[in-house]
Formats: sequence, structure tokens, C-alpha cells
Amino acid sequence: MAWLVTNARVLASADVANTRSERRKGLLGRDGLDGAIVIEPCRWVHTIGMRFAIDVAFLDADGLVIRTVQMPRHRVGMPVIRARSVVEAEAGAFARWGVHVGDVIELREHDDR
Repeated sequence: MAWLVTNARVLASADVANTRSERRKGLLGRDGLDGAIVIEPCRWVHTIGMRFAIDVAFLDADGLVIRTVQMPRHRVGMPVIRARSVVEAEAGAFARWGVHVGDVIELREHDDR
């Protein structure tokens, strides 16, 4: 588990998918999401087989948000070549959190013992 942080402000807790199997599964099989999931490395996403629409932020190597999109269910997105990771959340989360292109999102590991 980790925290998504921007401008010294915690946005949400996040799961990190950084193994091949975790990246492949992503949000499949979930009915919703509290917080976010960070997929790294990642340059494109899809929502085929998903049960809900998502917000997606594409981050470059420095954590800079270079593109955001809201994806309905059962869609295939376009690759973002400069992206190194993505943040996915339920549709509408980015508006509530105030996430915009140009923000720098930092992933801070936390121990939830």
C-alpha cells in the first residue's frame, strides 16, 4: 500500500501493481475501488471486462501528470508514449481530488500494520 501525494496533500491510498500478473489483472473483477491503483510500468490501459468507468492519469518518469482521461467500461485507450506509469481511480475521483495535467504525483509507501 502507498499514499498518492501532490503538493504536500494526500489524495488517496493506493495499491501498486508492478508485477506482470498484478498489471494484467489491474481492476478486473472488482465492483469498485476505494482510493486508487498505480500500474508501473504502463503506457496504455483498457476497460474491457471492467464493471465501472475509471479516471486515468498518465505519469512521466518524474511523476508529472501528462494526460488524464475518463474511460467508460469496455474501451481500449490509446498509448501515451512518454508515460511510465498510470494512476487509475473510479470515475469522478480526479475531480474530487483536484488532479490535473501538470500536477506532480508522488507515491509514498506506507506500512499499514
